Amino acid sequence: MTTTATPARSRDTVYRIVAVAVLVVAGIVVTLLYRSSAGDSSTAPQDRSISVTITGGRAEPPVGRVEVGKGSTIRLTVTSDAPDELHVHGYDRRAVLEPGRPATLEFRADTTGMFEIETHGGHLLLVQLVVR
Repeated sequence: MTTTATPARSRDTVYRIVAVAVLVVAGIVVTLLYRSSAGDSSTAPQDRSISVTITGGRAEPPVGRVEVGKGSTIRLTVTSDAPDELHVHGYDRRAVLEPGRPATLEFRADTTGMFEIETHGGHLLLVQLVVR
C-alpha cells in the first residue's frame, strides 16, 4: 500500500522551502551590504595633502570631511592671518600658527575613526579626518 501526501501537506512543504530560501537570500544580501559599507576595510592607504588658509576667523576651503585608508600619510599645511595653535585630535599632533607663515604637520593615520582638526585659540574647526 502506498500513501500519497495530501495537497495540504505538499503545500506546507513548499511554503517551508520557500521561507527557508527567502531567509538564506536575505542573509546573503545583508552580509554583502554590511561588507560594502561599514564592514569593508578596503580603503587603501594613500598619501594625502590638505591645505587650509585662515583669514578673518574663517577657513578656506570651508570645513569638509576627508576620508583616507588606515596607514595613509597625511600632510596638513595651514596658513593663518593670526597667531594660534593647530591641533589634530586623536593623534595629539600640534603646531604653532604664526601669522602669514605656513605650518605643516605630517603624520601616519594609523588609528581608525573620525578626528577633528582645529585651532585652539579661535576654536575653528578646519577638517574632519575619517580614517577607515
